[in-house]
Amino acid sequence: MKMNKLKYFLPICAMPLFVACNDDDDNSKPDEPTELSEEYYAGGLLGTVFNETSSAYEQPTPAIENAGLYASFKRGERLFENPYATTPATESPLGGLGPLYLRASCLHCHPGYGHGQRQTEYNSNTIGNGYLLVITDETDTYLSSLTGMPQTRAVAPFKAPLDEKQIRIDWLSYTDEWGNSFADGETYSLIYPVVTIPKSAYYVPLEVTKNGTTSVVPYENVVVRLESTIGVYGTGLLDAISDEDLKNQYLSEERVGVKLNPAIFANGEWVKQYANSLQGNGQQEHPLRFTYALSRGPLQDAAGANAIWNITNVTRSDRMYHYMTATYARTAAKDPDVQAEFYTYFPQYNKSGDIETDIYNYLMKPTEDEPEMTDQEYADFMAWHRGLAVPAARNVDSDDFKKGKELFTQIGCAYCHRPSWTTGDDRFTDPARFFTDGDVRLPRYPNQKIWPYTDMVQHKLHMKNDIRTGWCRTTPLWGRGLSRKCTGADDRLHDCRARNVIEAIMWHGSADSDARRSVENFRALSKEERDAIVTFIESI
Repeated sequence: MKMNKLKYFLPICAMPLFVACNDDDDNSKPDEPTELSEEYYAGGLLGTVFNETSSAYEQPTPAIENAGLYASFKRGERLFENPYATTPATESPLGGLGPLYLRASCLHCHPGYGHGQRQTEYNSNTIGNGYLLVITDETDTYLSSLTGMPQTRAVAPFKAPLDEKQIRIDWLSYTDEWGNSFADGETYSLIYPVVTIPKSAYYVPLEVTKNGTTSVVPYENVVVRLESTIGVYGTGLLDAISDEDLKNQYLSEERVGVKLNPAIFANGEWVKQYANSLQGNGQQEHPLRFTYALSRGPLQDAAGANAIWNITNVTRSDRMYHYMTATYARTAAKDPDVQAEFYTYFPQYNKSGDIETDIYNYLMKPTEDEPEMTDQEYADFMAWHRGLAVPAARNVDSDDFKKGKELFTQIGCAYCHRPSWTTGDDRFTDPARFFTDGDVRLPRYPNQKIWPYTDMVQHKLHMKNDIRTGWCRTTPLWGRGLSRKCTGADDRLHDCRARNVIEAIMWHGSADSDARRSVENFRALSKEERDAIVTFIESI
């Protein structure tokens, strides 16, 4: 296991702020501390580490250290980084993978704990392939015969719902209305992905369920898109933003006429909030704050808490069932190849005397076996997830940073990429009811001024071959300037179509984009001014 090199010095007083500057001795303190502006502390005093190395995204927050959770954090890190095995959990420390799965480990999707990398072919074994397939009908309704995150791997004797070897990713060139050039002659290139999956790749029938009725989707009406993972660092700090402040952000944008997703917020109130009806009480009482689609609420029941179960299909005490569709189970139960080998692999499930019933029940019914992930392991994983620090901003006091920041605000970028928030009391909630308010197994971040550069709200950019529904949550910009060092790539946006900052900005420029005016303003700047904005974005 790699060593974490912590490069921070937490002052006794909140102001002024100081930091250790000696790169040779991680534990040393400067003879004469240098005063820093608050913006260096991207994650606040409890959430920032001063680390610019390739492991900058992997560090525990000072709050982890303060709470005595470092050992738990490291155990959780092991669960994130190491691949699960197909052997039973009783025979292997990280056993229980399958019967269907997306990746063998979380690190496959989050290289260096950061944003996924652009891929030219779909191979779930490739470290850095953070792509999740988004497969819908022509109305943006997910195919109900596949799981929401379609699985492309299976453990014998089962077959994958989707044969990833047949998936094709083509990157096409795009020319915007300005001919991919600025007025001063500087050029840029734009590309976007087109995903093709032949009908033969689907093991299950193509079905969609609407209003309780299931029907077959004609193959020509199937739509496939890509969504990539984002960095996992700092998510505990975003979770610590209070529900009240999150609602106030929506209210402030609604008052000035910003177009909001009417399925989430309208007329000053939430239209939809997050609820968990399986482990929780089913009540919509948690504002949506995570994923591009804003499909998740509090971090304790958000993407990571979900992924450690469904990406690997490793059971835990509150989820003793497989991430599976009934359509897949029925298809596998009737498959002669699966029937021929099922009892060889699972003799203990020869219960009914009917092979179809036994296969279906194994796949769909809650298992009677011991959990493959213990409660302690899950608590450690979430301590790690909630405990990941944000790298400190860099060069905040430089003239280039100050100039770039001023222009970033002046042209309107700071409206959606809101620079800072102050966290609440961080009395975190868990809709799955595994963790309780103030649970000592998790770190907390009360009353911290943080600089994530996101309004936590969805907007539309109207890009070519856009994200499903067109609505996408503003992605935090903090730490992204270290992406190449930490992950090996600078890829940005929901499907990694932008290979650098300039491309990401110009993909905001569609005629109907909510950011159109900002892009027009950006184009009116000189090259020196545009470069200053890029420097600023790569420094925060």
